[in-house]
Amino acid sequence: MGEQLPRLRPVLESIPGYRPGRSVASSGARAGAVYKLSSNENPFPPLPGVLERALVGADSVNRYPDLACGELVRELSRYLDVPESHIATGTGSVGVTQQLLQAVAEPGDEVLYAWRSFEAYPVLTQIVGADSVRVPLTTGAAHDLAAMASAITDRTRLVFVCNPNNPTGTIVHRAELERFLDRVPPDVLVVLDEAYIEFVRDDDFPDGIEVYRNRPNVCVLRTFSKAFGLAGLRVGFAVAHEPVAVALRKTAVPFGVTRFAQDAAIASLRADGLMRERVAALVAERDRVTSALTEQGWTVPPSHANFVWLATRERTAAFTQDCDDEGILVRSFDGEGVRISIGERTANDRFLFAAKRFRKETFG
Repeated sequence: MGEQLPRLRPVLESIPGYRPGRSVASSGARAGAVYKLSSNENPFPPLPGVLERALVGADSVNRYPDLACGELVRELSRYLDVPESHIATGTGSVGVTQQLLQAVAEPGDEVLYAWRSFEAYPVLTQIVGADSVRVPLTTGAAHDLAAMASAITDRTRLVFVCNPNNPTGTIVHRAELERFLDRVPPDVLVVLDEAYIEFVRDDDFPDGIEVYRNRPNVCVLRTFSKAFGLAGLRVGFAVAHEPVAVALRKTAVPFGVTRFAQDAAIASLRADGLMRERVAALVAERDRVTSALTEQGWTVPPSHANFVWLATRERTAAFTQDCDDEGILVRSFDGEGVRISIGERTANDRFLFAAKRFRKETFG
């Protein structure tokens, strides 16, 4: 007689789980340094004052952190000019995404998003028991907002607009977003996922904070993981009108944002000027990489984030292996394409070498 095991939810068998970018330890590089360009991490060290402030609280790790993240919320309120009551924190923007779905969606409800987009959306949607509705990107690898609006039904509870879009780097512009929001029923929550907003240089980009102010059904997601370089500390936040913000605080994991994370985020906000300088350097590198790839013959969607996208399709596995052999870890999406984070110049140059060699060997 077989051993009786605890009953688990059957849906878990069909959930693939979130797949992170490969680690340096998993590389099959032939020799030399290995560069991780697979997770959109910031290659710069923590901003000045971040480690110092975070370590001040090291002697109190036996105590729980501030559940409400009060000082961080006050700092964000000043930084963004929004009410404190409109801010909810979480363990990175992914954590806040899960809080949103737990607050809004139930089994039988629909969650709508473009595809391909951030791969956590389908995983977290399935975990809460809701149904994913995926609307294909345009031929330019951008959101098709008209098609997304048409896909909304009476079962739709939440719509994600990843802007800039991960992994393609494309953006939704101001006028098209406003037209879309005008078509969305007021009881459907629209989440503007702006994890990469600091890297945008397009004057026609709609800042979600300005959009949300007069639209009660709009929520904005932000993170400290990318531009601020705190990926390892897991702190993100949402800005939404009070009913949504209150619901997010109810669904948050208690004490999920550590004191280290809170203190580091506060120090990072106070070093905003240097953060902007570092982002400008990464944007310059992004544009250099894009130009070089275009000169090699690749078709590269204009990226507004800290990565670039190549639609390698059936050659994705081979391209990924070539990069791996060269000591460059990239993010592979089987049969679709490859996302390459912008890292230090040495890493970017090595990637460009691998891309040029692959293109010459593959296309002549």
